[in-house]
Amino acid sequence: MALEESSQELAVGASPPSFSLPGPDGTEYSLSDFADARGLLIVFTCNHCPYAQAKFEALNAIAAEYDEIATIGINPNDATEYPDDSLERMGELVADGTIAYDAYLRDEKQEIARAYGATCTPDPFFFAKRDGEFELVYHGRLDDAMSPDTIPSGEPGFEIRAVIDDVLAGNSPDTAFRPSRGCSIKWREE
Repeated sequence: MALEESSQELAVGASPPSFSLPGPDGTEYSLSDFADARGLLIVFTCNHCPYAQAKFEALNAIAAEYDEIATIGINPNDATEYPDDSLERMGELVADGTIAYDAYLRDEKQEIARAYGATCTPDPFFFAKRDGEFELVYHGRLDDAMSPDTIPSGEPGFEIRAVIDDVLAGNSPDTAFRPSRGCSIKWREE
């Protein structure tokens, strides 16, 4: 397991790079499928990384509690080398309720992870709708629990929840970059 911290490539105010990615239900999803949301929480994540697994419950709770926000997991890992990250395994985790995001998508070609500048799992990006368009307002960690066995100092996901709450209340959120930490994205060898 190679530990990695996220790095900020998309600037605050940037639009989300577009995508068309399959979910384990066989449906292709794109940004337009979430056009009615007031915000998008896009998290590059995977099935096998203990850092990503430690955030499943927090992300499931956010997806359940915030109807106005679309919580989208995107798994870019090389499933040939890491079979636990396959689309089939994603489907099993969705079916048994381990993952209950609004959408869990497979970035087989890894182009979307590269477009966002994602580096680790989990790597969260939050986009708020402003003047009818989504723009990046926060990229960074979900909370201050920076290892799988650490308990956050507040409710799991409290830092991203504060950003979401600010956006939904019409306030400007804290946009300071606090890097996420997790397993490096498992890039395919070219």
